[in-house]
Amino acid sequence: MSAKNLDSKGRFRAQTIGFRVSPEEDKQINIAVSLSGLTKQDYIVKRLLYRDVVVQGNPRVYKALKNRLAEVLDELHRIENGSPVDDELLDTIRLITNTLDGMKGEDT
Repeated sequence: MSAKNLDSKGRFRAQTIGFRVSPEEDKQINIAVSLSGLTKQDYIVKRLLYRDVVVQGNPRVYKALKNRLAEVLDELHRIENGSPVDDELLDTIRLITNTLDGMKGEDT
């Protein structure tokens, strides 16, 4: 038997919520989750309940930032060659910027 899934206040999480997303939405959600350092469940619950998502800098978050920045750089090179900019790339850049701004605040 698996361990009970408890929320941050020790309440048992017995309800299941499921929904469908497009492949593009799934990619954006996964990017946001990886940059947050949270589990997908915790990230989605916080966002749905209008709670702040506080990113705790750790090696996994830094690796996710590095990987996303490499993807953004590849896209910028593609755009430099005359391709159009898509909204998903701009959303990813905004999310990375917000994450880095928040982490910069931890250092001061």
